[in-house]
Amino acid sequence: MPRLVGWIGVTAAAILTLSAAAVRAQLDSIPAGPIKIVTQQGPGGATITAMRLVTDRLEKRWGRPVTLVPQPGGGGLLAAKTAAEAAPDGRTLFMALASTFLVLPETHKSLPFDIARLTPVGFVGEVPMAVGVSAELPVTSLQELIALSKQRPGGLNVAAAFRGSLPDLTTELFRARSGAVITPIHYPGSAQAMTDIMSGRVPVLIEGLGGPLGSRQIKLLAIASPERLHSRPRIPTIAETVPGFAASGWYVLVAPPRTPATLAKRINADLRAVLAQPDVVQKFAELSTATRDYTPEQVADFIRAERRRWTPVVQRLKLNEDH
Repeated sequence: MPRLVGWIGVTAAAILTLSAAAVRAQLDSIPAGPIKIVTQQGPGGATITAMRLVTDRLEKRWGRPVTLVPQPGGGGLLAAKTAAEAAPDGRTLFMALASTFLVLPETHKSLPFDIARLTPVGFVGEVPMAVGVSAELPVTSLQELIALSKQRPGGLNVAAAFRGSLPDLTTELFRARSGAVITPIHYPGSAQAMTDIMSGRVPVLIEGLGGPLGSRQIKLLAIASPERLHSRPRIPTIAETVPGFAASGWYVLVAPPRTPATLAKRINADLRAVLAQPDVVQKFAELSTATRDYTPEQVADFIRAERRRWTPVVQRLKLNEDH
Protein backbone atom coordinates (compact mmCIF):
# COMPACT_ATOMS: atom_id res chain seq x y z
CA MET A 1 0.00 0.00 0.00
CA PRO A 2 2.80 2.50 0.80
CA ARG A 3 4.25 1.75 -2.61
CA LEU A 4 0.87 2.47 -4.26
CA VAL A 5 0.52 5.74 -2.37
CA GLY A 6 4.06 6.68 -3.36
CA TRP A 7 3.34 5.88 -7.01
CA ILE A 8 0.17 7.96 -6.89
CA GLY A 9 2.11 10.86 -5.35
CA VAL A 10 4.76 10.66 -8.05
CA THR A 11 2.12 10.49 -10.76
CA ALA A 12 0.23 13.49 -9.33
CA ALA A 13 3.46 15.47 -9.16
CA ALA A 14 4.24 14.55 -12.76
CA ILE A 15 0.76 15.66 -13.85
CA LEU A 16 1.15 18.95 -12.00
CA THR A 17 4.56 19.47 -13.61
CA LEU A 18 3.15 18.76 -17.06
CA SER A 19 0.22 21.10 -16.40
CA ALA A 20 2.54 23.89 -15.29
CA ALA A 21 4.67 23.36 -18.38
CA ALA A 22 1.56 23.46 -20.57
CA VAL A 23 0.46 26.74 -18.96
CA ARG A 24 3.91 28.26 -19.47
CA ALA A 25 3.93 27.13 -23.11
CA GLN A 26 0.49 28.65 -23.61
CA LEU A 27 1.58 31.96 -22.09
CA ASP A 28 4.68 31.98 -24.26
CA SER A 29 2.86 31.31 -27.55
CA ILE A 30 0.96 33.49 -29.96
CA PRO A 31 -2.78 32.87 -29.44
CA ALA A 32 -4.75 30.88 -31.97
CA GLY A 33 -7.20 32.68 -34.22
CA PRO A 34 -7.30 36.24 -35.54
CA ILE A 35 -5.43 39.07 -33.81
CA LYS A 36 -6.64 42.67 -33.75
CA ILE A 37 -4.27 45.64 -33.43
CA VAL A 38 -6.19 48.85 -32.73
CA THR A 39 -4.72 52.29 -33.35
CA GLN A 40 -5.88 55.86 -32.89
CA GLN A 41 -4.28 56.79 -36.21
CA GLY A 42 -6.87 57.42 -38.90
CA PRO A 43 -6.56 56.09 -42.46
CA GLY A 44 -3.88 57.62 -44.68
CA GLY A 45 -0.43 59.03 -44.06
CA ALA A 46 3.06 57.60 -43.60
CA THR A 47 2.41 56.37 -40.06
CA ILE A 48 -0.53 54.16 -40.98
CA THR A 49 1.45 52.87 -44.00
CA ALA A 50 4.30 51.79 -41.71
CA MET A 51 1.85 50.24 -39.25
CA ARG A 52 0.16 48.19 -41.97
CA LEU A 53 3.54 47.02 -43.24
CA VAL A 54 4.36 45.70 -39.76
CA THR A 55 1.00 43.99 -39.27
CA ASP A 56 1.27 42.34 -42.70
CA ARG A 57 4.69 40.91 -41.82
CA LEU A 58 3.48 39.72 -38.40
CA GLU A 59 0.57 37.97 -40.10
CA LYS A 60 2.98 36.07 -42.34
CA ARG A 61 5.23 35.22 -39.41
CA TRP A 62 2.41 34.00 -37.19
CA GLY A 63 0.33 32.28 -39.87
CA ARG A 64 -2.94 33.80 -38.68
CA PRO A 65 -4.95 36.92 -39.54
CA VAL A 66 -3.60 40.15 -38.05
CA THR A 67 -5.82 43.15 -38.68
CA LEU A 68 -4.97 46.80 -38.07
CA VAL A 69 -8.13 48.55 -36.89
CA PRO A 70 -8.09 52.37 -37.03
CA GLN A 71 -10.15 53.70 -34.14
CA PRO A 72 -9.60 57.47 -34.12
CA GLY A 73 -11.38 59.75 -31.71
CA GLY A 74 -10.82 61.50 -28.42
CA GLY A 75 -7.12 62.00 -29.05
CA GLY A 76 -6.53 58.27 -28.67
CA LEU A 77 -9.06 57.77 -25.87
CA LEU A 78 -11.29 55.34 -27.79
CA ALA A 79 -8.45 53.09 -28.93
CA ALA A 80 -6.80 53.15 -25.49
CA LYS A 81 -10.10 52.19 -23.84
CA THR A 82 -10.49 49.24 -26.21
CA ALA A 83 -7.02 48.00 -25.30
CA ALA A 84 -7.41 48.64 -21.58
CA GLU A 85 -10.63 46.63 -21.41
CA ALA A 86 -9.52 43.72 -23.63
CA ALA A 87 -8.57 40.31 -22.29
CA PRO A 88 -4.81 39.93 -21.65
CA ASP A 89 -4.51 36.99 -24.03
CA GLY A 90 -2.64 38.57 -26.98
CA ARG A 91 -5.69 38.67 -29.24
CA THR A 92 -6.02 42.45 -28.90
CA LEU A 93 -2.99 44.75 -29.10
CA PHE A 94 -2.68 48.53 -29.32
CA MET A 95 -0.40 50.48 -31.69
CA ALA A 96 -0.30 53.62 -29.58
CA LEU A 97 0.89 57.07 -30.65
CA ALA A 98 2.98 59.22 -28.34
CA SER A 99 0.01 61.43 -27.47
CA THR A 100 -1.67 58.49 -25.73
CA PHE A 101 0.96 58.59 -23.01
CA LEU A 102 1.96 62.27 -23.13
CA VAL A 103 -1.37 64.06 -23.43
CA LEU A 104 -4.26 61.84 -22.33
CA PRO A 105 -3.13 61.50 -18.69
CA GLU A 106 -2.92 65.31 -18.43
CA THR A 107 -6.12 66.17 -20.26
CA HIS A 108 -8.39 63.42 -18.90
CA LYS A 109 -7.87 63.22 -15.16
CA SER A 110 -10.93 61.01 -14.65
CA LEU A 111 -10.15 58.21 -17.11
CA PRO A 112 -11.96 54.95 -16.32
CA PHE A 113 -8.66 53.10 -16.77
CA ASP A 114 -4.98 53.64 -15.99
CA ILE A 115 -2.88 54.16 -19.11
CA ALA A 116 0.26 53.36 -17.12
CA ARG A 117 -1.04 49.79 -16.64
CA LEU A 118 -0.96 48.99 -20.36
CA THR A 119 1.75 46.39 -20.97
CA PRO A 120 4.70 47.64 -23.10
CA VAL A 121 5.53 45.17 -25.87
CA GLY A 122 7.80 46.80 -28.48
CA PHE A 123 8.97 49.99 -30.12
CA VAL A 124 7.70 50.32 -33.68
CA GLY A 125 8.64 53.65 -35.25
CA GLU A 126 9.50 57.29 -34.80
CA VAL A 127 9.54 60.23 -37.19
CA PRO A 128 11.45 63.41 -36.35
CA MET A 129 9.49 66.64 -36.38
CA ALA A 130 10.60 69.25 -38.91
CA VAL A 131 10.01 72.89 -39.84
CA GLY A 132 9.03 73.89 -43.36
CA VAL A 133 7.73 77.08 -44.96
CA SER A 134 5.77 77.96 -48.07
CA ALA A 135 7.89 78.54 -51.16
CA GLU A 136 6.92 82.23 -51.24
CA LEU A 137 8.13 83.04 -47.72
CA PRO A 138 11.41 85.01 -48.03
CA VAL A 139 13.53 82.87 -45.72
CA THR A 140 16.11 80.17 -46.38
CA SER A 141 17.10 79.20 -42.84
CA LEU A 142 15.67 78.71 -39.38
CA GLN A 143 17.54 81.78 -38.13
CA GLU A 144 15.88 83.91 -40.81
CA LEU A 145 12.47 82.45 -39.94
CA ILE A 146 12.86 83.34 -36.26
CA ALA A 147 14.00 86.87 -37.18
CA LEU A 148 11.09 87.37 -39.60
CA SER A 149 8.58 86.21 -36.99
CA LYS A 150 9.81 88.96 -34.67
CA GLN A 151 9.67 91.63 -37.38
CA ARG A 152 6.16 90.96 -38.69
CA PRO A 153 3.27 92.46 -36.69
CA GLY A 154 1.56 89.60 -34.92
CA GLY A 155 4.29 87.16 -35.88
CA LEU A 156 3.70 84.14 -38.10
CA ASN A 157 0.99 81.48 -38.16
CA VAL A 158 2.08 77.84 -38.00
CA ALA A 159 0.07 74.83 -39.19
CA ALA A 160 0.48 72.41 -36.29
CA ALA A 161 -2.04 69.57 -36.79
CA PHE A 162 -4.68 69.11 -34.09
CA ARG A 163 -4.47 70.53 -30.58
CA GLY A 164 -2.45 68.31 -28.27
CA SER A 165 -0.70 66.47 -31.13
CA LEU A 166 3.10 66.10 -31.29
CA PRO A 167 3.33 68.85 -33.93
CA ASP A 168 1.36 71.10 -31.58
CA LEU A 169 3.62 70.25 -28.62
CA THR A 170 6.70 70.75 -30.81
CA THR A 171 5.42 74.15 -31.92
CA GLU A 172 5.02 75.25 -28.30
CA LEU A 173 8.45 73.91 -27.35
CA PHE A 174 10.02 75.65 -30.35
CA ARG A 175 8.29 78.93 -29.50
CA ALA A 176 9.47 78.77 -25.90
CA ARG A 177 13.04 77.72 -26.69
CA SER A 178 13.70 79.89 -29.77
CA GLY A 179 11.81 83.07 -28.89
CA ALA A 180 10.01 82.95 -32.24
CA VAL A 181 6.71 84.86 -32.40
CA ILE A 182 4.42 82.16 -33.75
CA THR A 183 0.78 81.16 -33.38
CA PRO A 184 -0.34 77.56 -33.96
CA ILE A 185 -3.29 76.97 -36.30
CA HIS A 186 -4.90 73.57 -35.85
CA TYR A 187 -6.28 71.30 -38.55
CA PRO A 188 -8.09 67.96 -38.55
CA GLY A 189 -5.83 66.69 -41.33
CA SER A 190 -2.80 67.53 -43.46
CA ALA A 191 -4.87 68.13 -46.62
CA GLN A 192 -6.59 71.16 -45.12
CA ALA A 193 -3.28 72.47 -43.79
CA MET A 194 -1.67 72.14 -47.22
CA THR A 195 -4.46 74.20 -48.78
CA ASP A 196 -3.64 77.11 -46.47
CA ILE A 197 0.11 76.62 -46.89
CA MET A 198 -0.25 76.72 -50.67
CA SER A 199 -2.35 79.87 -50.51
CA GLY A 200 0.15 81.53 -48.18
CA ARG A 201 -2.43 82.18 -45.47
CA VAL A 202 -0.38 80.00 -43.11
CA PRO A 203 3.29 80.27 -44.11
CA VAL A 204 4.90 77.80 -41.68
CA LEU A 205 4.39 74.07 -41.12
CA ILE A 206 5.65 71.97 -38.22
CA GLU A 207 4.98 68.31 -38.88
CA GLY A 208 6.59 64.89 -38.93
CA LEU A 209 9.22 64.54 -41.64
CA GLY A 210 7.78 63.22 -44.88
CA GLY A 211 4.15 63.64 -45.88
CA PRO A 212 3.40 67.32 -46.63
CA LEU A 213 7.00 68.23 -45.85
CA GLY A 214 8.03 66.16 -48.85
CA SER A 215 6.09 68.45 -51.19
CA ARG A 216 7.99 70.65 -53.62
CA GLN A 217 5.80 73.56 -52.52
CA ILE A 218 7.40 73.40 -49.06
CA LYS A 219 10.91 74.57 -48.25
CA LEU A 220 12.33 72.27 -45.57
CA LEU A 221 14.37 74.42 -43.17
CA ALA A 222 15.36 72.15 -40.28
CA ILE A 223 14.77 68.73 -38.75
CA ALA A 224 14.30 68.05 -35.02
CA SER A 225 16.58 65.01 -34.95
CA PRO A 226 19.57 65.05 -32.57
CA GLU A 227 21.95 64.86 -35.55
CA ARG A 228 21.68 65.46 -39.30
CA LEU A 229 20.08 62.59 -41.13
CA HIS A 230 22.13 60.50 -43.56
CA SER A 231 19.23 60.71 -46.02
CA ARG A 232 19.22 64.54 -45.88
CA PRO A 233 22.75 65.60 -44.93
CA ARG A 234 22.30 69.16 -46.22
CA ILE A 235 19.29 69.92 -44.00
CA PRO A 236 20.41 71.30 -40.62
CA THR A 237 18.94 70.21 -37.32
CA ILE A 238 16.89 72.58 -35.18
CA ALA A 239 19.49 71.97 -32.48
CA GLU A 240 22.09 73.80 -34.58
CA THR A 241 20.05 76.94 -33.97
CA VAL A 242 18.30 76.02 -30.70
CA PRO A 243 20.83 73.93 -28.72
CA GLY A 244 19.54 70.63 -27.39
CA PHE A 245 16.26 70.77 -29.28
CA ALA A 246 14.87 67.40 -30.36
CA ALA A 247 11.34 66.15 -30.98
CA SER A 248 9.81 63.19 -32.73
CA GLY A 249 6.47 61.52 -33.13
CA TRP A 250 6.60 57.85 -32.16
CA TYR A 251 4.40 54.82 -31.79
CA VAL A 252 4.78 51.66 -29.75
CA LEU A 253 3.01 48.32 -29.48
CA VAL A 254 1.34 47.69 -26.12
CA ALA A 255 -0.99 45.03 -24.74
CA PRO A 256 -3.85 45.08 -22.21
CA PRO A 257 -3.03 45.23 -18.50
CA ARG A 258 -2.01 41.95 -16.86
CA THR A 259 -0.68 40.49 -20.11
CA PRO A 260 1.87 37.82 -19.09
CA ALA A 261 5.48 38.97 -19.41
CA THR A 262 6.37 35.80 -21.32
CA LEU A 263 3.76 36.58 -23.98
CA ALA A 264 4.89 40.20 -24.23
CA LYS A 265 8.49 39.04 -24.72
CA ARG A 266 7.46 36.54 -27.40
CA ILE A 267 5.58 39.19 -29.37
CA ASN A 268 8.50 41.59 -28.83
CA ALA A 269 10.95 39.08 -30.34
CA ASP A 270 8.75 38.59 -33.41
CA LEU A 271 8.21 42.33 -33.82
CA ARG A 272 11.95 43.02 -33.68
CA ALA A 273 12.58 40.28 -36.22
CA VAL A 274 10.02 41.84 -38.57
CA LEU A 275 11.48 45.34 -38.17
CA ALA A 276 14.95 43.98 -39.02
CA GLN A 277 13.83 42.54 -42.38
CA PRO A 278 15.66 44.39 -45.21
CA ASP A 279 12.50 45.31 -47.12
CA VAL A 280 10.92 46.72 -43.97
CA VAL A 281 14.06 48.71 -43.17
CA GLN A 282 14.07 50.12 -46.71
CA LYS A 283 10.38 51.03 -46.65
CA PHE A 284 10.73 52.67 -43.24
CA ALA A 285 13.60 54.77 -44.60
CA GLU A 286 11.42 55.87 -47.53
CA LEU A 287 8.80 56.93 -44.97
CA SER A 288 11.43 58.88 -42.95
CA THR A 289 10.76 56.44 -40.11
CA ALA A 290 13.29 54.85 -37.77
CA THR A 291 12.86 52.20 -35.10
CA ARG A 292 14.56 51.23 -31.84
CA ASP A 293 15.59 47.66 -31.03
CA TYR A 294 14.01 47.79 -27.57
CA THR A 295 12.91 45.14 -25.11
CA PRO A 296 9.57 45.63 -23.32
CA GLU A 297 11.47 47.00 -20.32
CA GLN A 298 13.29 49.52 -22.49
CA VAL A 299 10.01 50.61 -24.05
CA ALA A 300 8.64 51.27 -20.56
CA ASP A 301 11.73 53.32 -19.68
CA PHE A 302 11.42 55.30 -22.92
CA ILE A 303 7.77 56.16 -22.28
CA ARG A 304 8.56 57.34 -18.74
CA ALA A 305 11.41 59.54 -20.01
CA GLU A 306 9.20 61.08 -22.71
CA ARG A 307 6.50 61.81 -20.14
CA ARG A 308 8.98 63.65 -17.94
CA ARG A 309 10.15 65.71 -20.91
CA TRP A 310 6.77 66.64 -22.39
CA THR A 311 4.46 66.96 -19.37
CA PRO A 312 5.60 70.55 -18.62
CA VAL A 313 4.84 71.50 -22.25
CA VAL A 314 1.38 69.92 -22.09
CA GLN A 315 0.65 71.73 -18.83
CA ARG A 316 1.89 75.02 -20.25
CA LEU A 317 -0.58 74.69 -23.14
CA LYS A 318 -3.39 74.36 -20.55
CA LEU A 319 -5.08 71.62 -22.49
CA ASN A 320 -8.30 70.29 -21.04
CA GLU A 321 -10.88 67.63 -21.76
CA ASP A 322 -12.54 69.86 -24.35
CA HIS A 323 -9.46 70.17 -26.57
